[in-house]
Amino acid sequence: MIPFSILDLSPVPEGATVRDALQQSSRLAQKAEALGYNRLWLAEHHGMPGIASAATSIVIGHVGAATSRIRIGSGGVMLPNHSPLVIAEQFGTLEALFPGRVDLGLGRAPGTDMRTARALRRNLDAGAENFPHDIVELQRLLGKPSEEQAILAVPGTEANVPVWLLGSSLYSAHLAAALGLPYAFASHFAPDMLFDAIAIYRERFQPSPTLAKPYVMVGVMGVAAETDAEAAHLFTSAQQQFVNLRRNVRGRFPRPLASMDGFWSDMERINVEHTLRFAAVGSPKTIEEKLGAFLSETGADELIISMPVHDIEKRLASAELFAGLSLMQPVLAQAA
Repeated sequence: MIPFSILDLSPVPEGATVRDALQQSSRLAQKAEALGYNRLWLAEHHGMPGIASAATSIVIGHVGAATSRIRIGSGGVMLPNHSPLVIAEQFGTLEALFPGRVDLGLGRAPGTDMRTARALRRNLDAGAENFPHDIVELQRLLGKPSEEQAILAVPGTEANVPVWLLGSSLYSAHLAAALGLPYAFASHFAPDMLFDAIAIYRERFQPSPTLAKPYVMVGVMGVAAETDAEAAHLFTSAQQQFVNLRRNVRGRFPRPLASMDGFWSDMERINVEHTLRFAAVGSPKTIEEKLGAFLSETGADELIISMPVHDIEKRLASAELFAGLSLMQPVLAQAA
């Protein structure tokens, strides 16, 4: 049994508004808290009509205000899009509002297309190259200031928000190990390097003041329903979304289809099925079997689930079915 967490993108469903999406994120956070999930994280994406979490720290504050115990945070903030000082101030503010509940997951990717990335970063190369130094600077801004430190993050100083490194490559594994940070691998959409990355992280981990031994979180797409057929039907929304991303078609999060036949080509089907091969989709029995094998292979310390379901009531039902699995270790203080 390990803790389960939820990754939320604040999906904007077809037929709904951004306001609807943000209200649904609050409902999901409240449900996750009641069911004993460990954390609910939100992800930074830009320029995508189907995702409402671009202003990630604001949305974290929104779900934080709707809950009282569950950990909240970013999965992640794309640090090269921002100055470390700005993120320290934002997450220092969140920690002041929701003490002891905030996580700061950091990624290196732009979280968008290259045109939008240029509008965000202005200098793409410098942002990526400075990533390790920016993490160290951000940790310093969130910690106790030294006597000679001229720049202070207010709020932020001495907030000591836990920093995580997120990634989908071997680079992130090496960096998380070198910095002694907890590591979350994006296996929910980038499965290829998962096992090599985990092995590198564990082998090369250097204890730090904040973490004595490696801690690995792995991600899956997850859709649970009473039957395998219903879950597969609901999962067609995510499959459509991934096809649309490859076609550069931007729109709201799609309604499920009766069948994907006729929507995707054979090559698109192969690519999407490969990308989502760790997805846990089906009845509780089916999911228990697949997740059990996956967690045994990875030896993960925590699982984070992205639940791409168009209808909010069915998304909440999916969260409840996952929480009922024998694999999940509920956070008792949250479930009480």
